[in-house]
Amino acid sequence: MSFFKKLRDRMFKSSDKIGQGLDEIVSEAPVEEAPKPADAPSEPPADLAPAAASRPEPEPTTVAAAKPGLLGRLLGGGREDEPRRVLDDSMLESLEELLIQADMGVDTALRVTANLAEGRMGRRVSATEIKQALATEIARIMEPVARPMPLYPKKPQVVLVVGVNGSGKTTTIGKLASQFRAAGKTVVIAAGDTFRAAAVEQLQIWGERAGVPVMTAPEGSDPASLAFDAMTRAEAEGADLLLIDTAGRLQNRADLMEELAKIVRVIRKKDPSAPHNTLLVLDATTGQNAVLQVDIFRKIADVSGLVMTKLDGTAKGGVLVALADKFGLPIHAIGVGEQIDDLSPFDPEDFARALVGLDA
Repeated sequence: MSFFKKLRDRMFKSSDKIGQGLDEIVSEAPVEEAPKPADAPSEPPADLAPAAASRPEPEPTTVAAAKPGLLGRLLGGGREDEPRRVLDDSMLESLEELLIQADMGVDTALRVTANLAEGRMGRRVSATEIKQALATEIARIMEPVARPMPLYPKKPQVVLVVGVNGSGKTTTIGKLASQFRAAGKTVVIAAGDTFRAAAVEQLQIWGERAGVPVMTAPEGSDPASLAFDAMTRAEAEGADLLLIDTAGRLQNRADLMEELAKIVRVIRKKDPSAPHNTLLVLDATTGQNAVLQVDIFRKIADVSGLVMTKLDGTAKGGVLVALADKFGLPIHAIGVGEQIDDLSPFDPEDFARALVGLDA
């Protein structure tokens, strides 16, 4: 199964919300009564009716339905029998509301609909045409941020993975380790969430699957100390990458965020250029709260890229568009499931089409 098909199938909550919403908006067009021609003859007087009735009726003729020109077919999109509606201010307001409900954010939703309306106002458009135009506009916003995690010649390349509890950090680290290992890279994992035994156990399971060593420390140990020791081991073994898990931080807990800042400071004592990547893992189901998380984690840990998980469990996939529009941070990968191949490099066109409910 292609990742696009998997993305489209599993993002059903987002794509159904936007796709069905667009269908409903177009179908809500007011019924327009066809105007009578100005020169239409009036009803004949009663005394002339018999004479008029006696006239022979003209033979019925078949008029071929007008076919759209080539340019119209190229620009129109959708089936010829698909309902259409005039794109006016009322329809634009409905589109804005739909995108805001999909967590695209007010500013981004307004910008997207304004660009979508350009050159289309007053035209009769179908839901398919709107979906195609919307997908094109979303892909345009996402294109600059769709970049894989950079790999540097520096050994070990230190990758710090941060995020709030339940965002999918541990699973993401396991998948990344497995994929890098499959690409021929030597990887070491540091289980820096020393406060949750379950997180350490989960990483150890992933490490066994990927054939990657996992460094641990006793429960309650200083995570910064573990990170320092892991860097020492990775250097000694000549590892290509060191992936450091961290405990889930709530962005409104100053003490936890300070602890994260301490990890960064200690890492830089060992290597002033580290961490070389700081990945913020975001849970798509949190919607607009993800915007606040990015804002705060950037200040604490100098986030260099994003990974969005759980796109298969939410109708709020539009938040990824808002993040790209607001912050411009690279989006390295997205996740739509729990299997090893459910984490994939971010493709803006596939994402945009899946988000609005278009087929491949």
